[in-house]
Amino acid sequence: MTESTPPFRTPSGQARELLDMIKFEHTVFALPFALLGALAAAQGLPPLRTSLWILAAMVGARTAAMTFNRLVDVDVDAENPRTTGRALPAGRVSRVGAMALMGAGIVLFGVAAGALGPLTWALSPLAMVIILGYSLCKRFTAWAHVVLGLSLSGAPLGAWIAVTGRIEAPALWLSGGVLAWTAGFDILYSLQDEAFDRTAGLHSIPSRLGTHRALLLSRALHLLALLCWAIFNHQMGALLWPWAGWGVVAAMLAREQWLVRNGDLSRIDQAFFTLNSLVGLVFFTGHALEWWLSRSMLAPL
Repeated sequence: MTESTPPFRTPSGQARELLDMIKFEHTVFALPFALLGALAAAQGLPPLRTSLWILAAMVGARTAAMTFNRLVDVDVDAENPRTTGRALPAGRVSRVGAMALMGAGIVLFGVAAGALGPLTWALSPLAMVIILGYSLCKRFTAWAHVVLGLSLSGAPLGAWIAVTGRIEAPALWLSGGVLAWTAGFDILYSLQDEAFDRTAGLHSIPSRLGTHRALLLSRALHLLALLCWAIFNHQMGALLWPWAGWGVVAAMLAREQWLVRNGDLSRIDQAFFTLNSLVGLVFFTGHALEWWLSRSMLAPL
């Protein structure tokens, strides 16, 4: 075998590489907000069929988006020292395999959107344009972080529509918070590539504004996210536990910003993945706990 020939991999090995390529575990960022959107819209547990189709739509959309991102960025990833070891540029996954995975994700999302109702089906092409278009944005605009936020914000909004069949104000505040939160943490993550982006002619907030102003904008976005989620709590008539969850989320976002103060990236993994993976889960748990306790109190003795 020549040095340039990629090693043979079994089908199970290829599957593991594909899942690692799209960072399947990062689904935890948006999934709890989709579940919260469904829970809040239904004022309780939505029908099991609806919940399963929401999950299918989430998996399909994210699989398609991340695979497309890896495909269009393969040349850039090969040049960036931070990403050169990713599966596609390293040859551990074929383009054909990646394209097949992307196609499967698009089909799954489309089928799920159709099963969830006429409005979700009608909006699904727009949603797909947004979640795929994000991958091209950094070639012409520094505001790609906001487009990524818009992509993830579709999770709770789509789940709300799936349950109620319409768009309502609380869903917009919940989704707006997801947009601002995502844009804020993506700015922090992109600090790692500030120098490379400038060299490669790519656009990002850090490469355009510099580290200090990028950090300030990220903090402002996280404050905006907390404001949006506070308004969501108020509109939902939240009592103790949703506000407790909101307070814990506020503390986690403050911790995240503290970890990368002055552009210190030594703990970026803790700031980016560890803390952000818990944000949606904590906020969802607060609302779920309040619903469960209120239901238990109303249950006949």
